[in-house]
Amino acid sequence: MSKYKIHILVCAGTGCSSSESNLVYEMLLDEVSRKGLSGDVQIIRTGCFGFCEKGPIVKVLPDNTFYTHVKPSDAKEIIDEHIIKGRKVYRLLYTDPESGEHLPDSKHMGFYQKQIRVALRNCGTIDPENIDEAIARDAYQALGKVITELGQEETINIIKSSGLRGRGGAGFPTGLKWDIARKNISDQKYVVCNADEGDPGAFMDRSILEGDPHSIIEAMAICGYCIGATKGLVYIRAEYPLAVKRLKIAIAQAHEYGLLGDNIFGTDFCFDVSLKYGAGAFVCGEETALIHSMEGKRGEPSNKPPFPAQSGYLGKPTNVNNVETFANIPAIILKGAEWFSSIGTEKSKGTKVFALAGKINNVGLIEVPMGITLREIIYEIGGGIKNGKKFKAVQTGGPSGGCLTEKHLDIPIDYESLTASGSMMGSGGMIVLDEDDCMVSVAKFYLEFIIDESCGKCAPCRIGNKRMFETLRRITEGKGTQEDLEKLKNLSYVIKDTSLCGLGQTSPNPVLSTMENFVEEYNEHVFDKKCRAGKCTSLLFYIISPEECIGCLACKRACPTHAISGEKKEVHVINQEICIKCGACMEKCKFDAISLRSDYPRVSVEMA
Repeated sequence: MSKYKIHILVCAGTGCSSSESNLVYEMLLDEVSRKGLSGDVQIIRTGCFGFCEKGPIVKVLPDNTFYTHVKPSDAKEIIDEHIIKGRKVYRLLYTDPESGEHLPDSKHMGFYQKQIRVALRNCGTIDPENIDEAIARDAYQALGKVITELGQEETINIIKSSGLRGRGGAGFPTGLKWDIARKNISDQKYVVCNADEGDPGAFMDRSILEGDPHSIIEAMAICGYCIGATKGLVYIRAEYPLAVKRLKIAIAQAHEYGLLGDNIFGTDFCFDVSLKYGAGAFVCGEETALIHSMEGKRGEPSNKPPFPAQSGYLGKPTNVNNVETFANIPAIILKGAEWFSSIGTEKSKGTKVFALAGKINNVGLIEVPMGITLREIIYEIGGGIKNGKKFKAVQTGGPSGGCLTEKHLDIPIDYESLTASGSMMGSGGMIVLDEDDCMVSVAKFYLEFIIDESCGKCAPCRIGNKRMFETLRRITEGKGTQEDLEKLKNLSYVIKDTSLCGLGQTSPNPVLSTMENFVEEYNEHVFDKKCRAGKCTSLLFYIISPEECIGCLACKRACPTHAISGEKKEVHVINQEICIKCGACMEKCKFDAISLRSDYPRVSVEMA
């Protein structure tokens, strides 16, 4: 039983910390101390609450009051009004966008109503740097049950029956993967947690590690027991300093409590966890490239077989799962396979964590049951498109995924449905695009990311993706041809069929999906030399309005290429042939006479 009457939870994940939530925490501590309330009120730093759009978030218990956009200067008012006088600070409460009503707690918010938190069950609930709080939320009970009651085979059968599939992208059945590693005989085996989260806009694994590191340590130990491994390695990118810090604290605490090390729970099972740092190479999300990187080698994938379960880290049988996959394990052991498999669809069981980002009102970290639709995520959880703009597409699966459109909004989110629609589940990135996004530029952005991150080992990925990027660049510069469109498709299929690893095999997805769903935009770029979204600078034109121009010469003086002609008090004209589209003219014009347009007629286009 807690000695405190009131608990104030402050989000201390990376997102809120960057918005001064740590200073909010310090100011709340100071106010509680100054008012003599330290014996009754506890201030706790927690992990991510998920609703990143409204951060920093502060939650007051036991009345479950949910404060948003809290600034350090708000700390005094929260203590004076809410804690001392018992009056909620209404200006800090979440306001429902439809009713305009202040909602005091999260259970009534559309953002949370359709979520089921399994992997994220402790994020935003406990102090991730306090093992006692984790234990109070059942941490390490599943490990004890596995070691002292269930045994290896029964535990693996529970994982198999649950239907849990790998959350890192491939969706391979987790129980089967563990069973294969268990059956390979060796004097040493390894458990590896893949925390190398490289998708643009993705922060699922980071948030779990920051908010609930003990769940990952416990799950790795369970896996180690099941497959006969004594050593666990977390491969984590060095760009995650807060996650690294909290993992180190959690490992030390688990050692202190006898939950890592020798003779765990009084048995002969010994297991330890250490960290290996990555340098942010996207390709090292592929398990064989990850293993090579941990060995100090170049991060390149290997041909399979042998699979890591046969010959992995240092040539020994190795089981690799990502952070989210491990985060589900303790809950499955404690609540049962039937409970987990009752969530989701026939072939995709349980929940999935997504990093919802882009042109969406409610940016954040969400965990939803498999089978939910994109429409429910975007319009009910996500709150619709920012600034009342029209939805255009959603990119799922990161750089290796595809862009899904309005016609896909009602498909169920599961492994098979997303793949059939030209995208993929991936690790859980979900970026929403609106009418102002150019789909050709989006495809080019992801290809540029892929060629930067390719290890270069196989020619299809190293050279083919480079040629595709160059072709897309020509198209966005107004130099594309019909032949370029045909080349893009042909190259895409060749690269998919002949690349060594999953990075190359899925890299053409953004191109193929955008060409299929937005063919008219590609045609406009190639044949009309027009970008309807106004994103491709080479296809835009600075135009001087005769009605607004007074001939002040300000734009003419600012133009570095002398592309503007016209005398004083005469209407000026821009020579499109020598304009470099730097924007200096529009910046200097004080009369809003210059605009950027995509529909200016071009006389000729020089082919590359």
